[in-house]
Amino acid sequence: MSDLFSSSSKPTPSDSYDASSIEVLEGLEPVRRRPGMYIGGTDARALHHLAAEVIDNAMDEAVAGHASRIEVTLEPGNRLTVTDNGRGIPVEEHPRFPGKSALEVIMTTLHSGGKFEGKAYSTSGGLHGVGVSVVNALSTETIIEVARDKVLYRQAFARGLATSKLETVGAAPNRRGTTVIFTPDPEIFGADARFSPDRLYKLARSKAYLFAGVEIRWRCDPGLTSPDVPETATFQFPGGLADHLREQLGERPAVTAEPFTGRQDFPDNQGSAEWAVAWPLYSDSSESYYCNTIPTPDGGTHEAGLRAALTKGIRAFGELVGQKKSKDITADDVFNGIELMLSVFIRNPHFQSQTKDRLTSLEAARFVEAAVRDHFDHYLADNMDRGRALLGSIVERMEERLKRRAEREVQRKTATSARKLRLPGKLTDCSQDAAEGAELFIVEGDSAGGSAKQARERKTQAILPIRGKILNVASATQEKIRSNSEIADLTLALGCGIRDKFSEDALRYERIIIMTDADVDGAHIATLLMTFFFQEMPELVRRGHLFLAQPPLYRLSSGAKTLYARDDAHRAELEASEFKGKKVDVSRFKGLGEMNPSQLKETTMSPASRSLIKITLPGEYEDRQAARDIVERLMGRDPAKRFEFIQNSAAAVDEQSIDV
Repeated sequence: MSDLFSSSSKPTPSDSYDASSIEVLEGLEPVRRRPGMYIGGTDARALHHLAAEVIDNAMDEAVAGHASRIEVTLEPGNRLTVTDNGRGIPVEEHPRFPGKSALEVIMTTLHSGGKFEGKAYSTSGGLHGVGVSVVNALSTETIIEVARDKVLYRQAFARGLATSKLETVGAAPNRRGTTVIFTPDPEIFGADARFSPDRLYKLARSKAYLFAGVEIRWRCDPGLTSPDVPETATFQFPGGLADHLREQLGERPAVTAEPFTGRQDFPDNQGSAEWAVAWPLYSDSSESYYCNTIPTPDGGTHEAGLRAALTKGIRAFGELVGQKKSKDITADDVFNGIELMLSVFIRNPHFQSQTKDRLTSLEAARFVEAAVRDHFDHYLADNMDRGRALLGSIVERMEERLKRRAEREVQRKTATSARKLRLPGKLTDCSQDAAEGAELFIVEGDSAGGSAKQARERKTQAILPIRGKILNVASATQEKIRSNSEIADLTLALGCGIRDKFSEDALRYERIIIMTDADVDGAHIATLLMTFFFQEMPELVRRGHLFLAQPPLYRLSSGAKTLYARDDAHRAELEASEFKGKKVDVSRFKGLGEMNPSQLKETTMSPASRSLIKITLPGEYEDRQAARDIVERLMGRDPAKRFEFIQNSAAAVDEQSIDV
């Protein structure tokens, strides 16, 4: 027994924690260690994010009025070249880094560049000073050529480090601008990772639409071309977004013969907005949003400004022509079947993350609404027939929406009355009867459920707490599923039935939101719930009713400023971009139950400030089958398949720090 105790008390190598355990990552090493913090991952999307960063730098020169031409060339060996005829990156010695040129500082130092103070660029897509340095860090080779003051310079880099000195190549009397040549590192992105010619071709083409007049030349190695990707092409669209929309519409009939297009500068040189909007007779809707030529697929505040301008404008026009029903028009009525593009240029925009998928600058909503509203009022009133045609179409959509809502309300009341005494006792239901706009939050634990009940909007938000980890339905029999109390309560609360008995009309809530702790256990519970919906209610998922809440893991405060971070990567980003070296007080939420109701409401539950992830299912049969295979492999009864997946995927998983 004494031997047992003596051996267990000896420290193992992993128990050692002293000054030598503290790592200090220098230069661009943090980017190579955690590329996901900077480009969102290491998948195909992240790979093409490198190309977008370099092209965006060239576009910034064009938008600033210093470049008129950009060349994008895809070469063999997964090598991409981007050239502009702008001012060229400065090459003189940097005052803070003796012996280093400004070019080398930009390429090898995070948060360096000419876009912070707005002196070199009034608006730009590169805001954090990490774009081209991250490209350098994640490439096996990066070569920069700068033609400046009629002299050509060149310097080479690899994996974040300079591999040559800045050299003077010679005179370049007829050349100006910057050329960036790089090859993504297969150690980061995988040996088989390759640029998609089709994706790059579309990216280059879209940039030409976003800034009217700029010429973008495309070249592609003949071995990489396809029917959709030519070897060479030149893009130049004087009409900007209007040209793009007309091409997108083709010969399709629309509610109005002329689309709603325009451009407007913001007051006090704060930027500008350009838009192109049409209402085709037959469309599944297509909305594209950009900020400083950066695509923002998740929309954001500029989208909110456009929605407000168009909705308020059509309501006002309805009042003008005596259409009393116009007061009931919502943004969803206006945007149902719409095809639009909105591009804004603003100073110092704020995005949700470094990948810039969503714009969060509050002033963008105000600027866009004011800019678009006046033009839209004139668009409607200058041609009354056109205005009436659009109003009539939107009112039809509104009436159809109200009709469906009334039908669902009757069905829901009937279903609720029949089950009123049978609803789960722990369900705190919302007060409204209609399913439209109603939300059910599935919350982990009674403690979090208590906070959620106080934080909710009583009229539209219902709370259903669940105890711990629900049954894994992928590995359970139907008899075990039917007898599980947590699943029975969830099914009863939703009211829509399962499998072949599923009825969307009987669904009691428009949105079902899984809200679990921002930790490993919470992710596991969310996975089990998603598995339940995938197997037992796939149509509910396919029709867009299932969402994941994104509660924060950290609260960051400095002085009067308080922000919330979803994870470690988001925390690092906020500390670097929002607090900029200030002392930050960081507190970690161990669970939703630790958040007070006001914090939970602000960060996770309020539609005005929260961020949700919509869970969707593939539409094609082959893709649906692939999804089933993945669920079966990861959640099914055969543990050997899970073990095989872990073995095959372990090498691709970054090491994660664990709080003990």
